[in-house]
Amino acid sequence: MRSARQCHELLLRLAGRLPDEPLWRYRDWLAGGASDVLVRALPRTLLHDRIGLTAHEHRLALALVPEGADPAMVAALPVRDGPPAPAHVFDGTPPGGADHADQPLVVVTAALRGRSTVREIRCSWRRDADGAARRVLLVTATADHAGLAGELQRVLRALGERVPRVEVLPTDLHDLPDYHRAALASSELVGVGADVVRA
Repeated sequence: MRSARQCHELLLRLAGRLPDEPLWRYRDWLAGGASDVLVRALPRTLLHDRIGLTAHEHRLALALVPEGADPAMVAALPVRDGPPAPAHVFDGTPPGGADHADQPLVVVTAALRGRSTVREIRCSWRRDADGAARRVLLVTATADHAGLAGELQRVLRALGERVPRVEVLPTDLHDLPDYHRAALASSELVGVGADVVRA
């Protein structure tokens, strides 16, 4: 997919607004080469759920049209002045307490240790309206953002996490969405990628 970077960024910016279930599926489709399905489904979901886009997000959505998205649906997406305030609260304490062993995190950090494109691996816990605490994995990387998100989602699902919440942040994304700022502010550093990080 020629516009994989734009699509990954759009999905990144929709975190916390698009429900978790379709979000992880769309990321899986992007990483797995099913972009033809993704570009048709995403605008439909945004319209159905009445999720408005910022002007920048709408430009990212327009990049889906040459890939097969319905131009009328993309044009119909409502444009807002700015994204809504984050609807979630984050903290760094896992449900079992700070001393609780988190096996999925052990596996993920081991898998990413020494990877040249990975900078940091962080974990935050999102407290949702139903009172549940849900892990949000935050990985900063220099390349292959969509592929890395798909890989980590598959690892977490294999470890029993039905709906993985994986946010792969490009190192050159300067205007980080509020959702990710809040998650990062309360996150714990759980691992690093490359042993030597070049500036």
